[in-house]
Amino acid sequence: MSDQTTSVNNIGVAMFTVSDQDAALAFYTEKLGFEVRGDARFGPNDEYRWLEVAPPGSTARLALNPPMQGEPGGSGIGVETPDVLGEHKRLTAIGGIDLDPEPMETPGAPLLFMLRDPDGNHIAVVQAPPAS
Repeated sequence: MSDQTTSVNNIGVAMFTVSDQDAALAFYTEKLGFEVRGDARFGPNDEYRWLEVAPPGSTARLALNPPMQGEPGGSGIGVETPDVLGEHKRLTAIGGIDLDPEPMETPGAPLLFMLRDPDGNHIAVVQAPPAS
């Protein structure tokens, strides 16, 4: 074990692989209501694109990246809301989103439901703990 303490103090960016960055951008902004936090080209001849989205007010961001190897999808994140039931109702009304039919509550876990983006990445929408 190292005696060095890390200077890392935050999880700032989670990353999903997606098959089409523009389609993913539309899903996260138009369906889920996220906002764009970064969209920049880089690398030789601007061949790469760094695209970040996040829920309004969030300090953590989600990078939407093309697959480096293999297929997109298969990653997962959790997002919090103070109203899981209301958010489930809102997303159900929008339609076109692969989400669980009902939120579930399991002993020892918060109320939550899962949804999947068009590439198969999983998003757990979790009831935020009460403020202390």
